[in-house]
Amino acid sequence: MPDGYLTVKRFAEAEFTEKRSRFIGAVMPADTLPEVEAFLDSVRKTHRDARHNVFAYRLLTGAKRCSDDGEPQGTGGMPVLNVLEKAQVTNAVLVVTRYFGGVLLGAGGLVRAYSHTAHLALEKAGIAVMEKQALVRVETDYAFHEKLEAFAENFGAKITDTRFTERVTVFFVMPLADFAPFCAQLFDFSAGKVKAEKIGEKFAEK
Repeated sequence: MPDGYLTVKRFAEAEFTEKRSRFIGAVMPADTLPEVEAFLDSVRKTHRDARHNVFAYRLLTGAKRCSDDGEPQGTGGMPVLNVLEKAQVTNAVLVVTRYFGGVLLGAGGLVRAYSHTAHLALEKAGIAVMEKQALVRVETDYAFHEKLEAFAENFGAKITDTRFTERVTVFFVMPLADFAPFCAQLFDFSAGKVKAEKIGEKFAEK
């Protein structure tokens, strides 16, 4: 599993018309295959009267697929997948819907139209840089609590929760690469009295 990846920031749609054929590109972040399938179903229902709903997706697991959805082989799905791959975008699904305008575009015309529409949708969605973050828990006494939070914030860690019981437990998130230096510096800063514990990992936008 990588320490980071690129995906789309948000859902976005973009349109392009070529010789009266209307192309509508729709892109969505998707972390799992069920999310991909749900988005595809939604687009198909929205554009149930369209001639084609060409799609491609890539997931961080390595799963990827594309479909021409009735267009000549290699003229729809593969060009859309190529757009995702060249942009190094993963955990995303991109659908290009075509309403046929009555004029044949030819294989080359279809490839260009589907590629261009996919590019437009991707540009509109924006690219997010995702990085692996450490979920961190630190337990301390009340006397050191404020110093701990100030130290963590100055280090660049983000406080996500603080719980007050007999002692104070503070939860942080930080880039995974910063966790080891954070532990070492916290140990020195607290004279060896306070230690950080990594309780998990997640991906978040950088």
